[in-house]
Amino acid sequence: MPPLRPLARHLPRPSLPSTTPIILSIRTHPPSTGSASRPFSHSRTHAFSHTGMRSADAPHESHYDPPSGWLFGIPPDEKYKKEGWENVWVWGFWGSLGVAVVAYAYKPDSSIQTWALEEARRRLEAEGILPDPSPLALPSVPESTK
Repeated sequence: MPPLRPLARHLPRPSLPSTTPIILSIRTHPPSTGSASRPFSHSRTHAFSHTGMRSADAPHESHYDPPSGWLFGIPPDEKYKKEGWENVWVWGFWGSLGVAVVAYAYKPDSSIQTWALEEARRRLEAEGILPDPSPLALPSVPESTK
């Protein structure tokens, strides 16, 4: 079997007339001096941007705290101070999970097997094949055994 080759190699390439201009970039400001000879030169501003690079955008600055060696950055002798949202989140999460478990435990049985069993029992009782499941009478206890 021959090796698979990309389909693009076998497709005909469209040819453009030599007079068709190709637009590589759009400038929103007049070109600066010296760029007329190099119309596609790169500058510190982009085509649709009016701001240059700011010093806060420098990639070499660290955005992380240095490691302290303590778990979550808290020394063992300090007590952890909870933030305001933590109790709301814990009670909301576990409370909604508890409500969902109770609702799932008490939901009605709507499976097709249960419906089919009840329907078959109803039809058999209607035809007289299956006796009516009425409550059985308890045998009476003689007075002499009391």
